[in-house]
Amino acid sequence: MILGISASGRNSKRNESGTLTHGLTEDIIRYILNKSGESSEFISLAGKNIKGCVGCCGCAENNICVLDDDWAAIRDKMFAADAIVFGAPNYYGVINALGHAFLERTFSLRHRERFKLAGKLSVIVTTGSEEDPSVEDFIRKIFRSNYMAEPVGALKVAGISQCYQCGYGESCAAGSVVNRHGFIDEIRESILPRVNPEAYKKAEIIAHRLGEVVRSKHPQDPIK
Repeated sequence: MILGISASGRNSKRNESGTLTHGLTEDIIRYILNKSGESSEFISLAGKNIKGCVGCCGCAENNICVLDDDWAAIRDKMFAADAIVFGAPNYYGVINALGHAFLERTFSLRHRERFKLAGKLSVIVTTGSEEDPSVEDFIRKIFRSNYMAEPVGALKVAGISQCYQCGYGESCAAGSVVNRHGFIDEIRESILPRVNPEAYKKAEIIAHRLGEVVRSKHPQDPIK
């Protein structure tokens, strides 16, 4: 089973014409899961109660975080999964707070050299500025600290600005809509950002590769 986790606070949504209006992180992760050819489960952290690590060391004895929130249930699903597709958006040049909080809690899984995620397969998805590697670098750092396998693939996709959905984008000089199109009367379908089709082509390649690696770890019984 492949587990997809979106750290974005925004769920995927398309308008009546099928154009993705927000939730790109979730959309790409779901696409990879669907194209992998393996059974999968998707979890969005949107609306979840995920606290950051408080450095209490209550997990040192048994590698179980003592904080009471939604993280533990997702942790158990990570243990059970053959692979994890983890995605997060770039906010101000760093991973978003929800994604950071979720990942730093994996500190609880590596005490006394037990490394409970060691060898776990993964794929990294980041959204935002395609040129900025900081979010991918942070996720890789966390994965390596848990001795997970090197990611099967990593995909950076240009994000969809919230300014197109906030309700004031057409007249806000601080936002990306006005910066790109000038002051306008309304935000029409024709100016909505489109996800580069190449992103989905790359996602499908990564998905196929991930599925094959997972299947190689669970070979079918030989025909007798």
